[in-house]
Amino acid sequence: MNIEETYKIMTKGAADHTSEEEIKEKLKKVDKENRPLRIKLGLDPSAPDIHLGHAVVLRKIRQLQDLGHEAIIIIGDFTGMIGDPTGKSKTRKPLSKEQVLENAQTYQDQIFKVINKDQTTVRYNSEWLNALNFKDVIELASKCTVARMLERDDFSNRYKNQQSISLHEFFYPLMQAYDSVAIKADVELGGTDQTFNINMGRNIQRDFNQDPQITLFMPLLEGTDGVEKMSKSLGNYIGIDDDATTMYTKVMKIPDNMIIKYYELCTDLHPDKIEEIKNRLDNNENPRDIKMELALEITRLYHSEEEAIKAEENFKTLFQKQQATEDTVELEFDSTSENITSAVLDSILSSGEYKSKAEIKRLLQQGAMKINGERIDSFENISDKDGDIILQIGKGRFYKLVASK
Repeated sequence: MNIEETYKIMTKGAADHTSEEEIKEKLKKVDKENRPLRIKLGLDPSAPDIHLGHAVVLRKIRQLQDLGHEAIIIIGDFTGMIGDPTGKSKTRKPLSKEQVLENAQTYQDQIFKVINKDQTTVRYNSEWLNALNFKDVIELASKCTVARMLERDDFSNRYKNQQSISLHEFFYPLMQAYDSVAIKADVELGGTDQTFNINMGRNIQRDFNQDPQITLFMPLLEGTDGVEKMSKSLGNYIGIDDDATTMYTKVMKIPDNMIIKYYELCTDLHPDKIEEIKNRLDNNENPRDIKMELALEITRLYHSEEEAIKAEENFKTLFQKQQATEDTVELEFDSTSENITSAVLDSILSSGEYKSKAEIKRLLQQGAMKINGERIDSFENISDKDGDIILQIGKGRFYKLVASK
């Protein structure tokens, strides 16, 4: 094992982690024992629809798998029936066992689009948590004080605001910590919102005479708006199940100041390569060209090379050459009409994207329309155009206008 190289790849993009000295000591130890790192990721299967924001920790696992290490994915079928109160202002409703198992299967269908299935073991924490008797639970509870639990911001805020905290909620971080004991985890990954729970695992491992796991906390990823955390409800997400063209186009929408963060968190590029890209941006290379490389890099992680290249070509055609692609919507207009403008307005209205002809006409008058890349304020001479007539409205809507015969 190359300790320096492993450390560099492991910490790439991380918001926080165990000290460099402790990480390297752990790496030396497993190397001496001639075994891979056991990398733990716990999944509470309550929201199984994964986007690039969720995939940040999965990408880190894949990078470590590519160095020969193994992942242990813990499906929280037992803890999921309680629900992690992290960041919540009130007690969460528990999921039924049927809901948990259904979500767990959906999770597995998605995570193996990112991580290597052959280097992954999936475990359910009911295996060991169901086996604990009440004496075991009391002993586990004795490992942590109430004061320590109230260091968590969500518990502390609810306590100060006299909002209820059910006693069973205190057991969630304890059970998650015990998961680390059960599998003898070397590393645990999670988002910055999981800091308390993951560090609890280190403490509990010490209590069970195990070497404490090292920690990697990955930052939250902003969505395509570059401001808010990536979220389906906000519409700023890039889903790992998005088709190649949609995925490529969404990546191209991110602000230029997010390019490097997306390279760090959403790709498997080596840190040295990303440093080269930073230098290119610093030397005033066109960010659009670098973003196109990013979009291709991300898209090929979730789709075939052929699909990724086709998505890139579609983008170039649609947004750069202003020509129609295979899936550009065609709108037919009556070229024999005495009022061409009205005929074209009727055609655009038929797309269902606009409420009225008045709205479309207002966009025309505001200069929001282009024909074959040239801004227009009238449709009067549209029938004189040779070849394809590509109408662009605003930044992202394109139509192919076809004259009726």
